[in-house]
Amino acid sequence: MQFVRQLYFTSRWYYSLAALVGLLLLAFFFPALFGVARVLCGVLALLVLLDGVSLFRTNRGVFARRQLAEKLSNGSDNDITISLENHYSFPITVEVIDELPVQLQLRDTVFKVRVPTGETHLITYQIRPVKRGVYSFGAINAFVRSPLGLVRRRYQFAQNQEVPVYPSFIQMRQFELRAFTSQLAEHGLKKVRRVGHQAEFEQIRPYTPGDDPRVINWQATARRSELMVNSFQDEKSQPVYCLIDKGRVMKMPFEELSLLDYAINATLVLANVALKKQDKAGIITFAERVGTVLPAERKAAHLQKILDLLYHQKTRFLESDFESLYATVRTKIKHRSLLVLFTNFETLQAAQRQLPYLKKLARYHLILVVFFENTELRTLLDAPARTTEEIYLKAIAEKFDYEKRQIVKEFNRYGLHALLTAPHSLTVNTLNKYLEFKARGLL
Repeated sequence: MQFVRQLYFTSRWYYSLAALVGLLLLAFFFPALFGVARVLCGVLALLVLLDGVSLFRTNRGVFARRQLAEKLSNGSDNDITISLENHYSFPITVEVIDELPVQLQLRDTVFKVRVPTGETHLITYQIRPVKRGVYSFGAINAFVRSPLGLVRRRYQFAQNQEVPVYPSFIQMRQFELRAFTSQLAEHGLKKVRRVGHQAEFEQIRPYTPGDDPRVINWQATARRSELMVNSFQDEKSQPVYCLIDKGRVMKMPFEELSLLDYAINATLVLANVALKKQDKAGIITFAERVGTVLPAERKAAHLQKILDLLYHQKTRFLESDFESLYATVRTKIKHRSLLVLFTNFETLQAAQRQLPYLKKLARYHLILVVFFENTELRTLLDAPARTTEEIYLKAIAEKFDYEKRQIVKEFNRYGLHALLTAPHSLTVNTLNKYLEFKARGLL
C-alpha cells in the first residue's frame, strides 16, 4: 500500500496511453495494425516497469529540508529556502509543494526544478505574513521524475515547524541603518536644520569645511593656532512613549495589514532609533481600559522587552477610553516626555470628544497625535467621475477627506502636533517627526 501511495502516473504516460488506445480503435478498421498495437503495448509496459524500478529501487533517492529564521517579520518579505538533494544516479525533475501555514491562504506554492546527479538545488521564495502569532509549516512534498518521465514517485518530508511572527524587525533594521548614515533620503527620511544650540556640548574638534562659523571656539583656536569648533550632540535620556490605541478604530485593514499592526511596526522602529540616540523608550497600550504600561528605559535588554510586548497585542472591539489614558499618563509618567499617540479619527466630532484629554496632556508633555488617511478614499477622489452615482460617491469621499484635514487644523489650533499619514508611510513620517523634535530641541 505504501508503494501505491507513492506512485503517480505523469501526463506523458496518459498521452502515450491515449495514443495506444487510438491505435487499437484504428485496428478494428485496419486489422494489420493489431500487431503493431500489441508490440507498442508491450514496449510501454516495459518502459513503465523500468521507470518505476529506477525510482523505487532506493528509499533515499532525494532529500529536502526547509530553512527559515527562528521568527518571521510581520508585514515584510521573509525568505524561505528549500534545500533539495539528488541521490539518484541520473538527473531528475522534481515538483516541490511546500505546505504553508493556513494564515497565508496560499495553495499554489509549487516549484518545478531539474537537479543533476549528486547535486543540491536551493529553492528560495518569499512570504509576507500580515498577522502576528504562531505559524505552522507542514510537510515538504517532492514528486520525482526520471528522464523517461512516465511515472512519478512522491517523497514526503515531515518538516513540521512552528514559527512566531513578530512585529517587523526587518523594517526596524532597515530604518536603523538609514537613520544613522547618509542614506536618509532613500526611504523619505529628512534632515532637519537645527535651530539654535539646545543640544548638549560634546567636544572641541578641528574645523572642517561646512561647519557653522558661529560654533568656532576662538579661545581654543588661539591656543592651537588652527580653527577649532564646538561640537554638539542631541540631548540624551529624553523619555519617548508610544501610546497605542487598540480600540475598534484600529481594526481597519489596509493592504491586508490592520492599522494596529502598522502602529506596532512603527512603534518598534521609533523605539529602536530612540534607544540608539540614547533616549528612553516606553509603551502604553489602551482600549476601553489601559492595558500594558512599560516604563521608559534605555537598558541593553529593553528593546527585547518592547518586541515581546508588541508581539502579544490584539485589537479590542469597544470604544477607547481616553480619560483612563490621561489618568494613567499623569500617574505613571512624572517627567516631561514625547508622547506619540497612534489612533484613528474618521470624523471631526470623534476627535473633538477626545480633545479635552489631549489638551490636558499637552500641558505636561510634548504630544504628537498620529492618525490615518483613508487611502481607499484617495483612490476614489483621484478617479474621474462619469456617472451620477460616481459623482455622488466622490462627493461623500470629499466630505470625509475634508474632515480629516479639519481634524489636523483643530489640533494645531490648540497647540497639539498632529500627523495625518497614509498607512504605508506611517513609519517614515513618524520617524521624521521625532528627528524634527530632536533637532528643534522641543523636548
